[in-house]
Amino acid sequence: MLKNLVKYFKVLLGVSVLLGCNRSTPETQEAAGNTAPRVIKIAMIPKGTTHGFWNTVHAGAAKAAHELDVQLYWQGPLKEDDRQVQIQTVQNFISQGVDAIALAPLDSRSLVPSVKAARGKQIPVIIFDSDLASDNYESFIATDNHEGGRQGAKRLAEVMGGKGKVILLRYAEGSASNTHREEGFLAGINELGRSMELLSTNQYAGVTMEKAYQVAQNLLNRHPEVRGIFCPNEILTQAVLRALQTVHRTGTVKLVGFDSNQTLIAALKAGQVHGLAVQDPFNMGYIAVKTAKKVIEGEPVAKRIDTGVTMVTPENMEEPAIKTLLYPENDKWLQ
Repeated sequence: MLKNLVKYFKVLLGVSVLLGCNRSTPETQEAAGNTAPRVIKIAMIPKGTTHGFWNTVHAGAAKAAHELDVQLYWQGPLKEDDRQVQIQTVQNFISQGVDAIALAPLDSRSLVPSVKAARGKQIPVIIFDSDLASDNYESFIATDNHEGGRQGAKRLAEVMGGKGKVILLRYAEGSASNTHREEGFLAGINELGRSMELLSTNQYAGVTMEKAYQVAQNLLNRHPEVRGIFCPNEILTQAVLRALQTVHRTGTVKLVGFDSNQTLIAALKAGQVHGLAVQDPFNMGYIAVKTAKKVIEGEPVAKRIDTGVTMVTPENMEEPAIKTLLYPENDKWLQ
């Protein structure tokens, strides 16, 4: 009996020694070449997270992250006027030590210190969609918003027969992308001469649909003679469309806007919206992640990358290239 116990413990000791010799540690894994590659972490911080435009940016970014095998973090404010939340989000990602940050600044000036702080921690920053009042970043990826505004003026003149009274409804102070569209629209109207008369150019609608709807109603009541309206983004375009539908003026007042969603596409088909300057948000998100990866790996990148803008009308909206812009593959990449 005693002999059998001694034999048993010898076998157990031998197994323990064998297991101890084969125990894997990070050091031994690295020496053996078995260490898993480090996962690159890229944070994307949009202006907001509740509108279709940002959903499409997210989808394009997700596609690029999948192709490049990087970890994508998507986080931003709900409303596009919550600067403090966006600033705090940048700070949180700095603290987490991500490899790069892609940021669409809510305010061109108030986000400058946050970007400076990130770069101070050796975290490269890619700016997308809306400009920063600084060049302290690696690359700026966006639509030529000034050109988009000019296209809006040209289209409005076309559908109004080159004459009539128009309104520019502004978005929110500090939003660089919208400001550039508004300035582009005004430049386009000025190029057309005195045949197009501006009734209102200084009214800000704000960042919510309800407030924009109220402002649009007030403008229509104040200026019954208006024959054309330009809106610099999706929220305002849909709010003005709703206001025009309420007073049954979608035929007499021509509406040209910026960006698209299912409601605006349906209105375009119905002749209630007469033109949409459509960006390529899917491509914007895709290129932003691709560019961030290049910067992380030390590759050179362009300081400014234009992602394009196209005037979509009832006449061209069924063309294959236009349909790709209007119906991006969001569901495929955001499952």
